[in-house]
Amino acid sequence: MNWDQIEGKWKQLTGSARERWGKLTDDDWETIAGKKDQLVGRLQERYGMAKAEAEKQADEWSRALKQSERERHAATRL
Repeated sequence: MNWDQIEGKWKQLTGSARERWGKLTDDDWETIAGKKDQLVGRLQERYGMAKAEAEKQADEWSRALKQSERERHAATRL
């Protein structure tokens, strides 16, 4: 899933993101609002990780969402 799609579906996707990054606060989630650069910045702050690691985790999460979406669509076609 690309970041434009994530931003558009942010309210539906925050549950998945909260499971993955539990240290982020409600205010963090509101600030992030589906924007990758905001997520990366908050991950750096809350988890003390380097920017490259935060970007890697954000990208892995977006790929997992894309895969999940593909699987869901494939299941509905059966």
